[in-house]
Amino acid sequence: MSESVVESQGLDRYECRVCGYVYEPTKGDSKEEVPAGTPFTELASSWRCPVCGARTSQFENIGPVGKASGFDSNLNYGLGVNKLTPAQKNLLIFGGLAIGFLLFMSLYGLK
Repeated sequence: MSESVVESQGLDRYECRVCGYVYEPTKGDSKEEVPAGTPFTELASSWRCPVCGARTSQFENIGPVGKASGFDSNLNYGLGVNKLTPAQKNLLIFGGLAIGFLLFMSLYGLK
């Protein structure tokens, strides 16, 4: 399956509640020879976490890559900031800090 097709499907990632390993369907699992593009729900019942060996029942759906975090019903609040993906929130926060720092440092240039 081509990578662009896999990304367009919006496959959900699953996180192991025991060790924190995240199963990425777009990458598969090379240790157990699970091909890329295999959804978590289609994994064999004998599949285990490659890090700690936990069963599939110990995994929790954390959604697709780039999905805005939080409950869907709350995404309309917060001046639109709740709809931002984690990467966009990081850019907004650290970009704002960098601009604030530069403005603060520019005050030393005043005589």
